[in-house]
Amino acid sequence: MSYARTLQGREKGEAQVFCDRLFRAFGHAGYSEAGATLEPGVPRHGKSTKFPDLVWKPRLVMEMKSRGEDLRRHYHQLFDYWIDLVPHRTRYAILCNFDEFWIYDFDQQMEEPMDRIPVTDIVRRREAFNFFLPNAKAPPRFGNNRVDVTRQAANKLVQVFKSLTKRNVDKVRAQRFILQCVVGFFAEDVDLLPRGLFETLLDACETGESSYDLLGSLFRQMNNQTHASAGRYKNVPYFDGGLFAVIDPVELNSGDVSELRQVATERWSAVQPAIFGTLFQNSIDKEQRHALGAHFTSEADIYKVVRPTILDPFREMTEEARTYQELLTARQQLATFRVLDPACGSGNFLYVAYREMRRIETEILLRIFNEFPRQAEKRVATRSVISTKQFFGIDLCSRTRESNPDTGA
Repeated sequence: MSYARTLQGREKGEAQVFCDRLFRAFGHAGYSEAGATLEPGVPRHGKSTKFPDLVWKPRLVMEMKSRGEDLRRHYHQLFDYWIDLVPHRTRYAILCNFDEFWIYDFDQQMEEPMDRIPVTDIVRRREAFNFFLPNAKAPPRFGNNRVDVTRQAANKLVQVFKSLTKRNVDKVRAQRFILQCVVGFFAEDVDLLPRGLFETLLDACETGESSYDLLGSLFRQMNNQTHASAGRYKNVPYFDGGLFAVIDPVELNSGDVSELRQVATERWSAVQPAIFGTLFQNSIDKEQRHALGAHFTSEADIYKVVRPTILDPFREMTEEARTYQELLTARQQLATFRVLDPACGSGNFLYVAYREMRRIETEILLRIFNEFPRQAEKRVATRSVISTKQFFGIDLCSRTRESNPDTGA
């Protein structure tokens, strides 16, 4: 892409020629000959029509920004384009600022791009652009596929769960133990637990020590508001939230320990929190899942509800705010807004809603500190005002349905 270096990197005036040259680089006569359209109108229900820079159905929607633009600021714009491209929504979406491509597959991975590729590396990383080829056959190979990491970790943990239940460990007890392990893996990778602690305990289990004692003691300490002053569990913090309110450890066999040891080596900081939903669904037999209605919902589908009910109203309120007080009011409304999932299975809907509300709060704080720095420094706390106590879920179990079939309560 030596041609890209000859451009000044202006969104207005150079985006279209950049897109055309990109198509030529991958063997097309041009964007038009490939069937793509520049700046097609994309209507939004009840809102003004938007114009993404390029749409190539069913493969790609692409939005260009000027050189030097922080692409993180334009994530929601790209996602809004993608969600409104119906029917035949595109598989991939790209943000580009003439220097870097951020490639998304929103059906697979919402929070992070599947890859970030400098324009200068497009030849070396061409396999990530396989979907650009005229006769695309091989799937693209991305460098930040968190779905694959999540799937590998989830599958191993489900195997441990199934091993426990085959040995007549109660399913509820086994699932709680696995989820406690999941939190332990996450916590270790993001430095909430002392680095290497969980792996060290599993190493000890592999040499013959009891997992019932070692992991059980760790979970009890994670539920203890008084920190251990010495020993193996020194510096283990208290984990609030209820998951560790019941500690009922299990004795793992050598196969279980080996599986967990492999899981511990995964990049847990890259694992999608939706793994909880994957675990929930995969750890229940197919027939039981159908009876309970326990099916994992993808983030793309969740956004179809979260966007018009939460994101759009709060975004509009924030964008229309012009004074310090109006921004404070928007933040306070976030703090009192409550979310209910009346068919809560994995909890992924509530997780996405919480995450997006926190993002909006961050945007509000940035505006307050940028536009009203004197007032902000004296009066505004940066600690989040959004609490997990604002999020509620209802989960119906089969026993309840049998006892009250008419109401479903």
